[in-house]
Amino acid sequence: MKRFLILCGFYACTFGSLAVTSAFGKDLNDDKKFPSLLGNSESAVVNHWVDSMYTQLHLDSAGLNRSVFFNACKGYEYLLSKNLLAKKHLLTICDYSQPSSAKRLYVLDMEKGLILYNTYVSHGRNSGKDMASSFSNLNNSHKSSLGFMITAETYRGKAGYSMRFDGQEHGINSNVRKRDIVMHGSFYVNGERADEGQMMGRSYGCPAVPYEEHKNIIDEIKDGSCFFAYYPDAWYAHSSQIVNARFNWPALEAPLPPLNIAALNK
Repeated sequence: MKRFLILCGFYACTFGSLAVTSAFGKDLNDDKKFPSLLGNSESAVVNHWVDSMYTQLHLDSAGLNRSVFFNACKGYEYLLSKNLLAKKHLLTICDYSQPSSAKRLYVLDMEKGLILYNTYVSHGRNSGKDMASSFSNLNNSHKSSLGFMITAETYRGKAGYSMRFDGQEHGINSNVRKRDIVMHGSFYVNGERADEGQMMGRSYGCPAVPYEEHKNIIDEIKDGSCFFAYYPDAWYAHSSQIVNARFNWPALEAPLPPLNIAALNK
């Protein structure tokens, strides 16, 4: 299936190959426009595409801020442009700007415009209590890592059925495999804790998900999809080569579907 595009007529009047940059960690309450360092014409095309996807996915009602989605799309498109994703249609966002009591994990089908899963996810015990605010790439830090990763193989270990990650950002998450930062199921991450106002259990840095959902989620996203762990961290915003990259967005280079003249004349 071709990449999900909305308002194709708009794109037909614009260029399809754009070099883009984005600002990161801007005001998370800005729901009107995406932060951007682009020129006006380039910014309009990119923002329109992201805004259309955001609306189609109903992410506002699911609690994901537009600015978070913009940055997730930026890295997702970057990895696509480098042909690094085997599962090109999937984007998973772990939004650590939300508390652990919120459903802050989003598994998105970017081709069909669907939220496949929206559920709870843990953070590292040394990243914070209910809110994560400190992140690391160091072994034995027991902190979560930020940034863009690619999902890898599954295995069965001490935590049961689990999935490894390969970090894509040197010095930011490049040690996640060595640190055994994996996705696994957990009984201390669930809706009952959230309903009772309890803080979710924390991990040693792993994004653990509810036990009853972990097998389905892992089987969906394993083996080569984009995973983004977000927090409005100034150091990450400055250091991330992906967030600060300039490249052509594959979504805006996809061929437009043929115009159905007969349908327009009805």
